[in-house]
Amino acid sequence: MQDFKKLTVWEKGHDLTLRVYQMTKDFPVEEKFGLTSQLRRSCASIPANIAEGCGRGGKKELPRFLQIALGSAKESEYHLLLARDLKYISMEVYVEVNSKLDEVKRMLSGFIRTTNRNRE
Repeated sequence: MQDFKKLTVWEKGHDLTLRVYQMTKDFPVEEKFGLTSQLRRSCASIPANIAEGCGRGGKKELPRFLQIALGSAKESEYHLLLARDLKYISMEVYVEVNSKLDEVKRMLSGFIRTTNRNRE
């Protein structure tokens, strides 16, 4: 079992989630149960799945949960793009948050490769 709080990818995912929560506070009230909820949930799922994978036993579990986290990151990428196109966020905010998301996706991909190699 690994302490997820010591993983840089978890820290970056957590920071991204905090930023998304802050960003979505200004979304239209009619999006509370729509895009606001979806974006927050998909983003929070990234560090949550990293944490869950670290808490599971067995070498097969962590890579599986990291894959789920990566899927949530891709879902977040779409929701962020939608928020930009609906003009709920500025281009500047989109670029900032998308850059953070890209970094998390790259780190997850690398971590997945490493954990898959280590379980062979």
